[in-house]
Parts: sequence; structure tokens; C-alpha cells
Amino acid sequence: MLSNTFRAFRVFVEDQEVSRKIIERKINDLPKGDVVIRVHYSSLNYKDALSASGNKGVTRNYPHTPGIDASGIVAASNDESIKVGDKVIVTSYDLGMNTDGGFAEYIRVPAEWVVPLPDELDLQAAMTLGTAGFTAGLSLYKMEATGQNPGMGPIAVTGASGGVGSLSVAILAKAGYQVHAITGKKEAHEYLKKLGATEIFGRDHASDDSKRPLIRSKWAGAIDTVGGNTLATLLKACTREGSVATCGLVGSPKLEMTVFPFILNGVNLLGVDSATCHSSLRSEIWQRLATKWSVPHLAEIATVVSMDELEHYIGLILKGKTQGRIVVKLV
Repeated sequence: MLSNTFRAFRVFVEDQEVSRKIIERKINDLPKGDVVIRVHYSSLNYKDALSASGNKGVTRNYPHTPGIDASGIVAASNDESIKVGDKVIVTSYDLGMNTDGGFAEYIRVPAEWVVPLPDELDLQAAMTLGTAGFTAGLSLYKMEATGQNPGMGPIAVTGASGGVGSLSVAILAKAGYQVHAITGKKEAHEYLKKLGATEIFGRDHASDDSKRPLIRSKWAGAIDTVGGNTLATLLKACTREGSVATCGLVGSPKLEMTVFPFILNGVNLLGVDSATCHSSLRSEIWQRLATKWSVPHLAEIATVVSMDELEHYIGLILKGKTQGRIVVKLV
């Protein structure tokens, strides 16, 4: 049943002062859209923490409800293809950025943002994956479209203990790849081994300062969440015809290198935009995540928290002190 009022985690910015509190809102307060969803689960991503901190590069206008991910049950729909009672997923697009997001008991979104929940997933598992898992899956999809396969050799994953990194390790392992996990967190080594990493290295392993255009090959491809010199190193040390998917910039948005890896070794640099990819491809990636790339250790990746605990975990994720995925339970 569609409730008239609901709880929401709301961010306020007044005179450059940021405050966050849980308030009661009305359905009519939500933005226009085709589908109202009773949110059961969301997840906390770094982008959500930035939005919750008043970052105008992520969210232009406040007050605002963050949450770029949501899974739940359709409570009302103006679209014939989406029925009341359907279990659905909404990730990316503008959700949680400038459209009120998943840190609330209800959201209202355009029909094209809605993906049916695959039969093999439940609502909590979908949010353990969320945008992070979708990004990891889209990265592998693009790599395999250029010919990447397990027989070519190991795949490096940077930022391996984070959300995208953890799920990249697990998905690659499930798909039959050797995975070289790269992390600065020694305490995460056992965790990464459980997810399927075959080798674990420190950050220096993917940091070349020699200024050489090419270096000795170390891996057949990579999924990179860091950017900057790390991405340049991944490309310079990639074997012939391998692919490097770039989906993050926690280190730097700059890429300073030559074109030699591309024109001498045929290396592919693949950009991964999980926010606005076509709905048909989005459904395909979710189906793969639910079946051939299903992660056997999802429960170990997730820390499940309540809306009331969000304040604490926003602080932790901003300090880089979280591991895996933070799933927000709203029911």
C-alpha cells in the first residue's frame, strides 16, 4: 500500500553549513516521474558521501536526499510495462545526484530508469551489487567485447578492497580469470583471497615513475578505479591486445603518458560510464550478474546498516575506512 508520508535522510546546506537529519516527507514532495517505488534497500557509495557533504559538483541544489542506488517494490506506476508489486532496481542516471535518491522509504523516477529484478537475485543482494557491481560487470563486458579472455593471463584490479574493486575481484574470479588484487590495505588480504584473488600486491606494484613509455608486462588487462599514474602504469605494463577498463579517479583524473602502449602493443583503453548506458545493455549486465557472474560471497562483502546509522558510515567512507559494500536497509 502506498503511504502518504515516509522517512528520508535529508541534507541541508545553509550559509555554507551542512547538516543532515532524518525527516518525515510526503509523497507529493517527490519529483515528477512515472513510477513510485517503496525502497527496501539502498547502498552507500563515495558519491553519496560527497552529496551528503554538500559537494556542488555532485548535487547542485539542497535540501536533497542522496542515494544513487535503490531496490524495492513498485507502489504506483503510470507505465504499462511496470506493474504495482513488481520487484525492481534503480541505479545511476540522476538518482541521488540531483533527483531525490534511495536514502528514503520512497522514490519516484522515470520508467526508463527502472530495471526488473532478475529472478535469481533478492532485493538485498541487488544492493550489495548496486552501482559498484554494475560498474564492475560493465567493465568486464566491455573487455570481453574486445577479445579479453581468461587464457590471456591475469587481470589487475586497483582499489581492490573498495566497492567496485571488491566486486571486480569476485566477478572476474567467477568468470574464470586469475585476479591480481592491488590494495594499500594489508588488513584486506584475507578478505580479497576469499573473494577469489590469486595474487595480492601493494600499490607500488602499479606505480611506475620511470617515465619509460613501456615497461615489462605484468598483466593481460585491468579494471582501474584509481586513475592518474596508476592507470598509466596499468597501460604500460599490459600485454599485447589486452584491455584496461577505467571507471574511477580516486587518485587523479589526469593521464600523462605516450601513445606507445596503444600503437605498439594494441592495448585497449576502455571508458566505463555506468550512469547512462542504454537500458537494454543495463538489463543484460544485471542478468549476467545474477547468473553467469553471480558472486558466491555477497554476504561477506556487505555491511548492512539502518538509515539511523548513515551519519556514522558517511564519515567512515569519506576517510577511506570502509571495506566492501555498505547496504542500507529501509524496511
